[in-house]
Amino acid sequence: MDLILDTPLDMHLHLREGAMLELVAPFSAAQFAGSVIMPNLVQPVDTLARVEAYRAAILSACGPLPFTPYMTLFFRDYSRAELLAAREAIIGVKLYPAGITTQSEAGVRDLDQIGDTVALLEELDIPLLVHGETDGFVMEREREFLPVYRWLAETFPRLRLVMEHITSAETVALLDRYDNLAATVTLHHLLITLDDVAGGLLRPELFCKPIAKTPHDREALREAVFAGHPRLFFGSDSAPHPRHRKECLGCAAGVFSAPVALPGLAQLFESAGCLQRLDGFVGAHARSFYRIAPPPRPVRLVQSPWQVPERYETTTPFLAGQTLRWQVENGTNTAEFIDQRD
Repeated sequence: MDLILDTPLDMHLHLREGAMLELVAPFSAAQFAGSVIMPNLVQPVDTLARVEAYRAAILSACGPLPFTPYMTLFFRDYSRAELLAAREAIIGVKLYPAGITTQSEAGVRDLDQIGDTVALLEELDIPLLVHGETDGFVMEREREFLPVYRWLAETFPRLRLVMEHITSAETVALLDRYDNLAATVTLHHLLITLDDVAGGLLRPELFCKPIAKTPHDREALREAVFAGHPRLFFGSDSAPHPRHRKECLGCAAGVFSAPVALPGLAQLFESAGCLQRLDGFVGAHARSFYRIAPPPRPVRLVQSPWQVPERYETTTPFLAGQTLRWQVENGTNTAEFIDQRD
């Protein structure tokens, strides 16, 4: 049995820089027609020049693979002229509360002061992408941020607002209250709960922000995704770190899911009896909300079991050591793919 996806997209992706970028970018480019690229580098991507330089580095790392990086700016106080100049080069602006996740120290420290820039985004029809967490108790951080989402949706009704990597049942419910809200959902939050991370031996490769929540929250995500909610779309939040940054005191947050993104989703949707809904989740819903038309690029998955490697160089992938039933045609999920690039 084969499955053909119509121009799949990953709407939330971390590619890093340097050697890590060179390692991980081809995994996404082999599976997706394009991805929304997060701007939280060591030096945030917060100017048009930085956007253009990072885009060029990504395309170089992808080599001949046909892939569109949809670039974002790191949120700060922008002038109208800055946003006008950057508008054609970006798909949105990404807001991080300061210090809430990896390399977000330059983020927003006072959410009461963002109104002027958000008003410009609404006026210029530039989507706002938000990492929605407070610095409260780790299991409540996303829920505590919901009043901010409500304020943004109500105060700026023409703003296209994306709640990134949502994890809680309450956040899912918020989608149906506001037509200008959309959200990304990750593969790992559809599969794991906090118990998988810390219920037995600690699993650093599963530690991420937002942290995985309860079985009830996971079920709410699954119900909405499997039902084909039109404003829910896939964002892997694949966030690689070298092993020494994960297996250490002060474990870095992030799950490296890029190598297994489409195979893992296909297996999950097939198990739920809704494989026909996968195409919308990984493409059509995002294209509609973002009003984008990427170059057509069908991707074929075939049923051919393969074992996820334990390591890709120094990085541990999500589902390491597990056997998946689906793989992208031409073996692009396997270790041989790395060898073919050398």
